[in-house]
Amino acid sequence: MAPRAVWHALLHRVTGPVDALRRNWRRSLQLRMVTTTLVASSVLVGMFGYLVVTLTTDSALERAVDDARRQVEIGAEAASEQLAIAVRPSDVDRETVRSEVHRQSDGGRLAALVPPPNVTHVSPEATRQLPIVQVIPEELSAEVSEGQLARQIVTVTVDPEQGPVTYLIYGAPVSPGWGEGMPFELYHLIPLTAEQQAAADVRNTVLVTGAALILLLVVVTGLVTRLVVRPVRLASRAAQRLSAGLLDQRMMIKGEDDLALLGESFNQMAANLQRQIVRLEEMSRQQRRFTSDVSHELRTPLTTVRMAADLLFNERDSYPPEVARSAELLQHELDRFENLLSELLEISRFDAGFATLDHEPADLGAIVRQAVERLGAMCERADTPVRIRLPDDVVIADVDPRRVERILRNLIGNAVEHGEGNPVVVTLASDANVAAITVRDYGVGLRPGEEEQVFSRFWRADPSRARQTGGTGLGLSISMEDAKLHGGWLQAWGVPGRGAQFRLTVPLRAGERLDSSPLPLMPADHRADGGPSTPSPVSRPPGSGDLLTSPRGEA
Repeated sequence: MAPRAVWHALLHRVTGPVDALRRNWRRSLQLRMVTTTLVASSVLVGMFGYLVVTLTTDSALERAVDDARRQVEIGAEAASEQLAIAVRPSDVDRETVRSEVHRQSDGGRLAALVPPPNVTHVSPEATRQLPIVQVIPEELSAEVSEGQLARQIVTVTVDPEQGPVTYLIYGAPVSPGWGEGMPFELYHLIPLTAEQQAAADVRNTVLVTGAALILLLVVVTGLVTRLVVRPVRLASRAAQRLSAGLLDQRMMIKGEDDLALLGESFNQMAANLQRQIVRLEEMSRQQRRFTSDVSHELRTPLTTVRMAADLLFNERDSYPPEVARSAELLQHELDRFENLLSELLEISRFDAGFATLDHEPADLGAIVRQAVERLGAMCERADTPVRIRLPDDVVIADVDPRRVERILRNLIGNAVEHGEGNPVVVTLASDANVAAITVRDYGVGLRPGEEEQVFSRFWRADPSRARQTGGTGLGLSISMEDAKLHGGWLQAWGVPGRGAQFRLTVPLRAGERLDSSPLPLMPADHRADGGPSTPSPVSRPPGSGDLLTSPRGEA
């Protein structure tokens, strides 16, 4: 396995649980509440336990220190009286000093009387080799030898059978009352075993009690949060089922508390939504039936009127000028009326869900040229040239040619209508999986927010503006539905006064999903600095009129 693959596998193994935990943290209110309670209670219980253990230990230690101070002061007075019997250092009995060194009081306390160096016959060096004297720290001995009361807590081994024991060593100077020089040193060794055991008992009690309290708080928080979260989860699931179309979903209500009030409100909202949706569906169904029935019913009289109008139109040269003009107007308006009926029938099929695609491999470049050619008369009337930019290679896509051509006719016709006589550019491009067609005009453009509204039914950007061609406001809406049937995109871009561009993106193979488009939605000739954007000059070959097409490349 490659090092990069091993690194990615290790990284996924580390980040996978972290991502899962982060996902659960965002999604679970109960987890957040329990974790927050656990952390907060642990901090509070820890601070309280530390305070209790510290105060208890300090109090016991203070009592031990006060007791040791009294004992060492009493012992120092007694030793001083005993040593005062001698009038010179040589009168000090070695056995008296040694007995003081080995003297042991009640409760495991030890006492040691250490002579100064001037008592040579007692052999201070030998005295300091005794086990009790050896455990006295040098810092403590130095302070006592200077005539100060001093104490220190150490853990040492005096008796190998007992092992290490923690002692409070309290030292005091003892003056014999004769001669000058360094005083005797009296040390009391008080074991702190009882105090340590008491502190350990308090610490264990605090730990057990704190852990039990934290566990109880976590359990209570989990139960309370579950009581609150469970109805919310049920409401969320019911709302999801409602959004999926299951309008009979309701929440179970228990009790009369705030959660029950939430359930009642939700059920009332669901009932109102169900009534409104059923009513709107019935109205929509009636509207679609009415549109379909009217469209079909108008077909028969329209056919009869069309036959008579065609007859009049074909014989218009034999009529007076005003009658001939009337025949031309009648023919034109019948064309508009027939287009309106066709669009209404198509919309009714989309609404009823009966629209289907007839997939077949088709040359998109040929479809583009055919759509432009069919709009040649319209472009000549509007004095608007159309430029086609096709790739060098043939672009074959699995589409419904009739619907794709209808989309292009609507887009190009819309561009010519709003292009203010400026050229319209149609561009085709493709990659390995996707093909895109853009229709660019340099007319009135689109205001902010109109990029989505242009695909709404019967929507017009400027209803009061006199147009050179008539429209129903359904063309772009039908084009959007045709694009969705192909699994594609139909998008719009525009700037007021600088034109607009529409982009159709479809997969080359039916059923594939789109991730990107080979053509940008914002045209390349749109300058980012907001300066004027004008199309390239268009030359018109003789006899071509306003329709400029090219089999391949740019016209």
